[in-house]
Amino acid sequence: MKVEVKKLDATRRELKFLIPKERVSKKLDEIYSEIGKVAKIKGFRPGKAPRHLVEAQHGKLAREETIKKLIPEAYTEALENEKITPMDLPDIQDVAFKDGMISFTALLDIKPDVKIKEYKNIKITRKNAQVTDEDLAKTLEFFKKGQGDKEVVLDDTFARGIGYPTFEDFKSSLKRQLEMERDRQNRINVENQIVEYLLKEASISVPQSAIDRQLEHRLEDSIKRLKSQGIKESDLQKRAEELGKELRPAAEKDVKTFLILEYIAKQENITVAEGENLFYKVMEFLLREAKWEETK
Repeated sequence: MKVEVKKLDATRRELKFLIPKERVSKKLDEIYSEIGKVAKIKGFRPGKAPRHLVEAQHGKLAREETIKKLIPEAYTEALENEKITPMDLPDIQDVAFKDGMISFTALLDIKPDVKIKEYKNIKITRKNAQVTDEDLAKTLEFFKKGQGDKEVVLDDTFARGIGYPTFEDFKSSLKRQLEMERDRQNRINVENQIVEYLLKEASISVPQSAIDRQLEHRLEDSIKRLKSQGIKESDLQKRAEELGKELRPAAEKDVKTFLILEYIAKQENITVAEGENLFYKVMEFLLREAKWEETK
């Protein structure tokens, strides 16, 4: 089998295939044998009709099936022989069955090389989640305003109305909730510090096709959210192009982050079992290896 590999850019590859007559003929024989077992040809029981009659009635089908079987086989072999790791399924073009040979072209994006000098000892800072009396007072102001122009009186009566025996119990509960929310936000902030460092320090060329696919996912989520808010279908169509431009940078960031984390997982022999999340598995490792600075 002849395979020509052409580098179109940093991540785009063009593979031209020519499958020789011998291999095509062997596969074609197998296909005709399978068809002959079930083909209904007048005057013959299934499996007993001569080859030339099977060819005459089912030649087109046999060639189509041969192409369907040989292209994936040839493509998989080429990836192994050329040590190519694709990002996704290829775009198969220019398929031809001529002079007993099959030729086709496969366009694909390969996983890009990731270069990063250091991903351990990343400096990170986690803020304090403590809620001060001043923070609590500001939050209570929202309750005081209530609905419309009427201000709510914050006392034991108010507290009992929302399920607390006293106003002090309500304040204690509110403080815990605020601290839990701050703690959650602080965790996100720490992860963002790690991600921003990796994106800044890593050298990587991301295939546009991968960005396009991620952009589609983000667009779908955004449109579903807008629909749930009651936005009209006509308005959604107008917003789609605008949303695409807005979301593309985030989609590119998503893909870059995933590829960098995947690279780190490979370097550190971090395995991700079924049901586990690559992001959190590698992030756990990076946080353990990080250089923690004083909280602010």
